[in-house]
Amino acid sequence: MQIAAPLRAGGTALDVDTAAFGKLADATPDLGDVAALRDRMASDGYLFLRGLLDREAVLGARREIVTRLARAGALHRDYDPMAAIVAEGAPALDRETRAGLSANNRPLHELLYTGKMIAFFERFLGEPVRHYDFTWFRAVSPGLGTPVHADVVFMGRAERDRLFTAWTPIGDVDFEQGGLMVLENSRHDAGLHQNYFGMDVDAHCENGADQRDEWQKGTNGWLTRDAAAIRRGMGGRWLTAEYSAGDVLIFSVFTVHASLDNRSDRIRLSADSRYQPASKPADERWIGANPVGHGPGGKRGMIC
Repeated sequence: MQIAAPLRAGGTALDVDTAAFGKLADATPDLGDVAALRDRMASDGYLFLRGLLDREAVLGARREIVTRLARAGALHRDYDPMAAIVAEGAPALDRETRAGLSANNRPLHELLYTGKMIAFFERFLGEPVRHYDFTWFRAVSPGLGTPVHADVVFMGRAERDRLFTAWTPIGDVDFEQGGLMVLENSRHDAGLHQNYFGMDVDAHCENGADQRDEWQKGTNGWLTRDAAAIRRGMGGRWLTAEYSAGDVLIFSVFTVHASLDNRSDRIRLSADSRYQPASKPADERWIGANPVGHGPGGKRGMIC
């Protein structure tokens, strides 16, 4: 893997020696063999599928997103909005603007919840599929990437073993923009299974006012912001790629991941969507017309 400049995550330079850093294994050759795909997921905790989606459909969703960003004044007026070059002096996007990027966005929803994406998951799961109704859309301005975490602590109240995330770049994402990376073999880590994977970021202790929401204080579900240190502690390698529109990275909710810092002058665009067997119960925080998410309606009291 050729790297033109140092890669960073959480502001810290990553070791890109071959023992510490590598490329994602391309599972595309196994698309016709569902048993092989399931074996890969069980072993590696992820499937990297190049060109799973139609490139033009992805770019159509991108066009709708950048139109909204331009309307919000987030993009540089001297360049094609499709480049998503950030406006000079523009602050990071606020919560309301980011939420509005996926709301009532037909091209994006059709990309994620119809056609080739759903067809893939129906084959992979071997039964009808339910997707979460909430779409996590990421519009990441230049700066730090997403800290290290696994998704199960945010959405693990119902189906867990057959719940999968699809990370879909909405456009081409090079190393400078900094895409998603997964920590090799992390889903099998015994220590994480005994401790971290059992967390629920919306659980709180009812016995003691000073204990309320204790699991949300400080980390808010993150394992760490230091991707370099956790790799040294757990072993394995950080695995990533330069992504093209149409690629999808699918992984278990137990797979530890993070994103590289965005060192470009562009807003990095991607979507996280979740899929599980329709026959299994789903986490109530992320379904329905107006999912409660991590708001007050998603909290759960417990004795601890």
